[in-house]
Amino acid sequence: MRQDEIWNADAARRYDTPGTGMFAPEVLGPTVDRLAEFAGDGAALEFAIGTGRVAVPLAARGVPVTGIELSQPMIDRLRTKADEAAIRVVVGDMATAVAPGTYTLVYLVYNTVANLLTQAEQVACFRNAARHLAPGGRFVIELWVPELRKLPPGQQAMVWHCEPGYIGLDTYDVLHQHVVSHHFRFDDSTQARLSRTPHRYIWPAELDLMAELAGFELESRHADWAGSDFTAESRSHVSVYRTPPGDQPGPR
Repeated sequence: MRQDEIWNADAARRYDTPGTGMFAPEVLGPTVDRLAEFAGDGAALEFAIGTGRVAVPLAARGVPVTGIELSQPMIDRLRTKADEAAIRVVVGDMATAVAPGTYTLVYLVYNTVANLLTQAEQVACFRNAARHLAPGGRFVIELWVPELRKLPPGQQAMVWHCEPGYIGLDTYDVLHQHVVSHHFRFDDSTQARLSRTPHRYIWPAELDLMAELAGFELESRHADWAGSDFTAESRSHVSVYRTPPGDQPGPR
């Protein structure tokens, strides 16, 4: 399952859920507030900008936003909301593609760093973020914490979400740190629609080491965008990494 095959025209069409899910005001509002604060008076670069869920409201706040995106159908969906003059987009892989300019903020939200399926690609993503940042700039990542404590010995699958019309089930390959999320959507008929997304899960400590290899230091980590404390029971985190101030570029 290649990423460009997963994020096809059908996925792009179904991605936006205005007012609900990850588009709900209580989810999106704090995200945009914090990112605008991190960007300050500078520009922001979003890795895997998608359909513009975050970029469009962030740009509306006056932050110049550029994006990198692998999926042309997702970009096409974004273009129904903002043209190239409003939000520039570079087509390419977030681990390697280069966007013009220098930024005070690079951000990668909603677990998307795990779409890179090898450790080497994930490290390259950090280095690519560092490449784009001005001295003292920030790289912000939103990521879930692997829930292996909930996986009984000998069992490879776990239901992680269940609500009317939807069941989310993950299958784990703990040897390679891979997980495939299976999304079952159904109605009153006897038919269900299945979509799958592969990921490489990352522990917070491993993420910090990737950051260090790219020349970053961990500035803060919270359980959510509102700034709640990150604890052993937290299911996700927002981690803020910062480049050194002055002319001290990190590894490339």
